[in-house]
Amino acid sequence: MSRPTAAGDAAPATMRAVVVTRPGGLDALQIKDVPVPVRKPGWVRIRVKAFGVNESEVTTRKGESDAEVTYPRIPGIEGVGVVDEADEDSGLRPGHQVATMMGGMGRSYDGSYAQYVTVPAAQVIPFETGLPWEVVGALPEMFQTAYGSLTTGLDLKAGQTLLIRGGTSTVGLSAATIAKDFGATVLSTTRSPERAGQLRAAGVDHPLVDNGTLADQVRVLMPDGVDAVLELVGCSVLADTLRTVRRHGTVCFTGALAGQWTISGFSPYMIPGGVRLTSYAGEAADLPADVLAHQLQAITEGRLKVPVAKVYHGLEQLRDAQADLESGTTPGKHVVVLDD
Repeated sequence: MSRPTAAGDAAPATMRAVVVTRPGGLDALQIKDVPVPVRKPGWVRIRVKAFGVNESEVTTRKGESDAEVTYPRIPGIEGVGVVDEADEDSGLRPGHQVATMMGGMGRSYDGSYAQYVTVPAAQVIPFETGLPWEVVGALPEMFQTAYGSLTTGLDLKAGQTLLIRGGTSTVGLSAATIAKDFGATVLSTTRSPERAGQLRAAGVDHPLVDNGTLADQVRVLMPDGVDAVLELVGCSVLADTLRTVRRHGTVCFTGALAGQWTISGFSPYMIPGGVRLTSYAGEAADLPADVLAHQLQAITEGRLKVPVAKVYHGLEQLRDAQADLESGTTPGKHVVVLDD
């Protein structure tokens, strides 16, 4: 039978959390004192140190998520912190640094916009690093999505060419740094010419300005087409994206920044002959502990860059973080740190 391992200092009875009682504007993000969540067998209670702010949490706040989300709800689909309590046979001990993300967190059950969160043990990734929480807090969902897309989705190899469509998004910037670490040549897009420098800073070899038609630009640089494409803009440009790929190359559909997830009247013949189309929507298990450790070491050594847009201190600044995210004026991850 699993027995719990508990923190040396018992968790308090209540905690501060951001609660959405009903959908609405920024004022729907209410800071409340709520009971510290009771850990179920097979779950882990984490003392939250930092978390990234994501578009899906804005969607949850507005009431635009699917039926999986019910209210009241503590949002937050990712977080980093330390183990507070876990099953003895989980291998996790109080004080261990851990990351968690996805799996219904902040949607079907309460998430990381709080001092404590409980999640299934399978959704917890342990790590050790001396990097500050504001850096580590930017990583889980962003790196998991980027890494999973490049590996599970595209099977990217050293020496190959990768096009990232939607390059100044957090996943796009992360994918660029990871792909360069793999040894790939990276092309990446922005709709604003003035942001080309941000792509170069992330290691992009060929920044491209995306005016909605990209295939001709890519073919000038790569006449036979690129080996792989990470599609983050969505179905509104997918037909054009497919024309950027060489025969037997692959497009991985991961996101829809433009908001279009489906194609009316879709025909398989819109896919050029010999080009492969796949998709990626993964979970925490797609970012193994050894891979996260490698990425943390690469960040420490300066080989990977973390695109942090702004750091916010305390739940009181959560509204500011969501407002800044919605404005879209600063590319990169918005991270909230919970100061002791």
